[in-house]
Amino acid sequence: MALSFLAPVTASFQGIAPALTPARSQTVRMQYGGPPPQQFGGPPPQQQYGGPPAQGFFNVRDMPGVTAPLGFWDPLGLSQTASEGKVKFYREVELKHSRVAMLASVGFLVGEQFHPLFGGGINVPSVVAYQETPLQGIGPAVLFIISIAEVFSVFTFNSPFGGELWSIRSDYASGDLGFDPLGLKPNNPAELKDMQTKELNNGRLAMIAIAGMVGQELATGNKLF
Repeated sequence: MALSFLAPVTASFQGIAPALTPARSQTVRMQYGGPPPQQFGGPPPQQQYGGPPAQGFFNVRDMPGVTAPLGFWDPLGLSQTASEGKVKFYREVELKHSRVAMLASVGFLVGEQFHPLFGGGINVPSVVAYQETPLQGIGPAVLFIISIAEVFSVFTFNSPFGGELWSIRSDYASGDLGFDPLGLKPNNPAELKDMQTKELNNGRLAMIAIAGMVGQELATGNKLF
């Protein structure tokens, strides 16, 4: 009699159990078995899970400098495991080298044709021009003056005490030194990103160019032109 009374309850539970089991396993799979989101080097979350991106989501592929035909180019995968602060540090390094290379490329070419400083008598290849000037004897002082500007960049870093070393604060705009005397910085975000991409592309070309210029003059011992 008791077994007959429990039979409908057992049958009902058996009918409910299969419906509960997939939902539970799906929840566990989403929490523990699913792939981790590629926050810094991979596609944005809406491409992975179909939902809208999280607010404030940082994706390295959205940064300026991603240009056809290469698109997002990271052959060594440095951004795959890097945090936002580390990626911003890499970008800051790239920007500084780009700007220095652009100035150096112009100075390399102009200095060999037009050199009125120090009496105008220094008419040598640019690669050895510094050694021909009186500045060579006060090299440490020159480096100290140059380093003053670099000291201020320390304040853009995350604190090394308890934080990640060599990483930039998330609220820092890469390359923004507050120097825009001609007011060229656009107010429109899309136009600003386009200008930043142009700066990076010109800087990348300049880094390759100045390396070629130095190499050629060291190899030949002559001016470029």
